[in-house]
Amino acid sequence: MRTEEIPPLIDRLASLVAEYYVFPGVGVEIADRLRKATADGRYDGLVEPSALADRVTADLQEGNQDLHLRLKFHVDEVVDETDPVAEDIAWRQQAELTAGGMARVERLAGNIGLLEIRPLLFDPTHAGAAVTAAMSLLSATDALLIDLRECRGGSPDMVAFVCSHFFDGEPVHLNDLVSPADNTLRQFWTTPHLPGPRFGGAKPIWVLTSRATFSGGEELTYDLQQLGRATIVGERTGGGAHPREGFKLHPHLEATIPIARAQNPISGTNWERVGVVPDVEVAADDAFAEAYGLALDHVLELAADPGRRAVSEEARAARAVLTAG
Repeated sequence: MRTEEIPPLIDRLASLVAEYYVFPGVGVEIADRLRKATADGRYDGLVEPSALADRVTADLQEGNQDLHLRLKFHVDEVVDETDPVAEDIAWRQQAELTAGGMARVERLAGNIGLLEIRPLLFDPTHAGAAVTAAMSLLSATDALLIDLRECRGGSPDMVAFVCSHFFDGEPVHLNDLVSPADNTLRQFWTTPHLPGPRFGGAKPIWVLTSRATFSGGEELTYDLQQLGRATIVGERTGGGAHPREGFKLHPHLEATIPIARAQNPISGTNWERVGVVPDVEVAADDAFAEAYGLALDHVLELAADPGRRAVSEEARAARAVLTAG
């Protein structure tokens, strides 16, 4: 990019932060700081977009450590958020190329389901069918592992859709998003009607996390934890609870600005900066073995039934391998 493009780009970024940032007073302070930095020559000579993005992001996050607040560099050209058709096509393509985020769907030995979601929880309009297909395969398992160790964000609508499979049909209040810019509050609930089978509200769930689990992946984790619906196994998550909106500032630079804050109806707060604290804290690399072992123990405690003999034998053999392991 050209040197003369930098000051107007930073000024536009400052205006957007002042207008939309989730904490309005802080947004104005950040905007003033960016404009002063421009006047002081802090961004002079940073004609490489990736270098400019790194320095501006450090300034944006100074004092607030809001990891959603960024000037983000993209290798490919940024889709213009003012073109909803192009934006929809780009998201749909991402979903199609990643199986709608359903990276791994498997019945493990012992009739235990494994659902790995990465890289994102795509919006239901783009990946709802993939979730329905995955849960159709896993609905009859005796326990479920949800691997979010590489889930870096996604749609709160998809979080609600996924969660809907883990209850028995009654509406359950999951989360609220408070938007100061327009003084609105949006509630998220499970849906009583689904296009496919449910896993249900009684069978146990273990959620696997890492430090890379972020944003929408954290919301799914936090919602299930607060409702007592899942046991969290792994590492404390990244700590990003402010949903963001993207604004194209340059062909390869996007302003990502948090526009709302999550407010859990049970805790009254969220996981911003602190992350989701696991119930069973282990290294991310050990989370699968730990959770799978707990799930196998559950299966082995189920009532004996001649029809389940093969499942019990599978579970016993798998537990022995883990124990020897």
